Amino acid sequence: MRSIFPEIVEESIKINKNIYVILGDIGVYSFRKIFKKFPNNIENIGLIEQSMIGIAAGMSICGHIPVVHTIAPFLVERAYEQLKIDFGYQNLRGNFITVGGAFDYSGLGSTHHCPADINLISSIPNFECIIPGHPEEFKILFNETVNNLNPTYIRLSGSSNKNKINVKFGKANMIKNDGDLVIIAIGDMLQDVIEATINLPVTILYYTTLKPFDYSLLSKYLDKKIVIVGSMYSGSIENEIIKNIKFKPSMIDSISIPINFIHNYGTKGEIKKLLGLEKKQIRKKILRLLKKDA
Repeated sequence: MRSIFPEIVEESIKINKNIYVILGDIGVYSFRKIFKKFPNNIENIGLIEQSMIGIAAGMSICGHIPVVHTIAPFLVERAYEQLKIDFGYQNLRGNFITVGGAFDYSGLGSTHHCPADINLISSIPNFECIIPGHPEEFKILFNETVNNLNPTYIRLSGSSNKNKINVKFGKANMIKNDGDLVIIAIGDMLQDVIEATINLPVTILYYTTLKPFDYSLLSKYLDKKIVIVGSMYSGSIENEIIKNIKFKPSMIDSISIPINFIHNYGTKGEIKKLLGLEKKQIRKKILRLLKKDA
């Protein structure tokens, strides 16, 4: 997804010269074509993330459309107050695109992990939150939201699902309708969910927009058992669903990241296994839940 990001932004600038890219000294070389073709529409601010958000807010107030890019912990956690006050409180338009996801930089330790990003961004009023699961989905969702009037957060992952889904901003997709156990698969975890549930009687709903959350599709299943599968801290989506259960006898569970620091180093696959997010582990938990339903 990250590799096509500069191409998508370049095409957007061709259409709208008000789009302005602000980089936090991350991925600068990959934007070299934009530096060459549109030098007035891009700037590498450097490692001053809080100031970077303030600069983006000023540009937004002046009528520009900022596209801000760095890795997730440097943007979301290091500059959280600026995101909250400069963009959320003032409800300014702006696009915040991160890479690294929860633990894509698995060999660099907790300074480069950010499983809290969805919880944090979702708690800021007016912010929209998106996790595409495929490069083409990112293209669709970015083009749908880049010009809107709200601040929008998009998390890109180093991995992606095998096939793109015909996604739409603010809408969920029905992938499979085959059972009373309902799995909400978030972004790039869809492929693991599909492969982990082969031949199992489950319903799979696919979410790429987490805020605003699409209740229209989920509302049909609020009397079912619901399992959320996502590479983020637990609790990110559960609270949104609980607000809409309205005393229906749902059981909500999750296969996500426990709220603990990840002290281990290794490949992304090794960290997924450590956290219980490997396909075999997902299948094992789904089978246990299905037995409870039987």
